[in-house]
Amino acid sequence: QVQLVESGGGLVQPGGSLRLSCAASGTIFSINAMGWYRQAPGKQRELVAEVTSAGSTNYAESVKGRIAISRDNAQNTVYLQMNSLKPEDTAVYYCNAWVKPTLWEAHSSYWGQGTQVTVSS
Repeated sequence: QVQLVESGGGLVQPGGSLRLSCAASGTIFSINAMGWYRQAPGKQRELVAEVTSAGSTNYAESVKGRIAISRDNAQNTVYLQMNSLKPEDTAVYYCNAWVKPTLWEAHSSYWGQGTQVTVSS
C-alpha cells in the first residue's frame, strides 16, 4: 500500500508565495517521476511540474519562472515552491508519483488526496 500525503495549501494574496509538500509512504522499493497537477473548477486536471529521480524537471508554460519543483529522494518527498501567485493559479493541487512497491512489481501511478490553493485578495 502506498500513500501520498500533501500539505501546505491555503489562501494567499496575489503576488504571494506558498510551498506545497507531498510525502510518499508505505511499501516503496523505488520512485520514478514525482509531480504536481492541478484542477480548477470546470477544468481538466493539468500538469504543473514534474521531476524525475535524476532531477530532470518539466514545467507547464503558465508557471515557468514562478514555480519550482524539487524532491528529497531519501525522504520520498516532493516540494512545489510557488511564487508570484496569480488568481488563475487557484485550484486543487494533486501530488502524483510513479512508485515501484517491490522489486517484483512494475511502477504504478499514485495520487494524493489534493490540497486547495486559493489566490485572492
